[in-house]
Amino acid sequence: MSVFSLQRVLGTLRHSLVLGALLAAGASQAQNATVHLLVGFPAGGGTDAIARTLADKLKDQLGMPVVVDNKAGAGGQIAAQSLKAAAPDGLTVFLTHDHTISILPQVVKNPGFDPAKDFVPVAGFATFVNALAVSGGTPAKSVNEYVAWVKTQGGKGTVGVPAPASTPEFLVSVIGKKYGLDLQSAPYRGSAPMMADMLGNQIAAGMGSVPDFIENHKAGKIRVVAVLGGARQAILPDVPTFAELGLAGFEDLPYYGIFAPAGTPKAAIDKFSDALAKVLAQSDVKERLTAMGLTVGFMDQATLAKREQAYTQVWAKLIKASGFVAQ
Repeated sequence: MSVFSLQRVLGTLRHSLVLGALLAAGASQAQNATVHLLVGFPAGGGTDAIARTLADKLKDQLGMPVVVDNKAGAGGQIAAQSLKAAAPDGLTVFLTHDHTISILPQVVKNPGFDPAKDFVPVAGFATFVNALAVSGGTPAKSVNEYVAWVKTQGGKGTVGVPAPASTPEFLVSVIGKKYGLDLQSAPYRGSAPMMADMLGNQIAAGMGSVPDFIENHKAGKIRVVAVLGGARQAILPDVPTFAELGLAGFEDLPYYGIFAPAGTPKAAIDKFSDALAKVLAQSDVKERLTAMGLTVGFMDQATLAKREQAYTQVWAKLIKASGFVAQ
């Protein structure tokens, strides 16, 4: 073999070794990939429990670990900012309800993100309703009894809400006006600390989602006395809607969805969306989420986008009518 031929063989071998090493590295990197499911509220709350239920099943469908990454604070604002800063590679997504996507950008002047520009819908998986609940130390067992009790306290009351400038906070204001009460909201960093204070009777009532309350309501530690929405909830058949009590106009249901950074490839979005659809089709998952107070139903990317836009428009009118000025 000539020297020239030997050099060609060695060159080809080196090229093959380098290519093999690159492919192996890529395969190893893909094998070690992890999906980060951002949650904007602390561990222990309703949204966190929902995220962990889905993450446990999504890992099997996606073929890679799915970890819940709690970025708590500011009503999901910190998590949303983290999503904006994340690489659009399909490995970071944000599980959230309506507040962070539809409400917060309308009530905060500089939230640090614009859902229309910075995020892309992936898929939705449920709707739910908000509710008013009273603490175990509060004698009331109905809205009317709660109203009567607040009046014995000079007509003034404090109601916990899981985030400032949130749907529950607006609802507290509306309920106060309807019943002639001076109700003040006490914003928390999520439902978990709010619930801790309710269980400790540090606060007499709370306004939040049914998933926030359902476990302790079933245990008899707190009492859900009314729900929003157009119909009673199957999981709370004896609890009336506010519409039944004369407070109409809040029948549009908030939603839960998953969002990704803008620029995330469609293939990555479709992969996650398909995985979520398969997870929601599992009877044990649907039963568990339903038991948390959700109405489970898969929404593809387009359906979630329409749902989010419609809900945003509804609350734009309500916020404007309330006279609230963005902070």
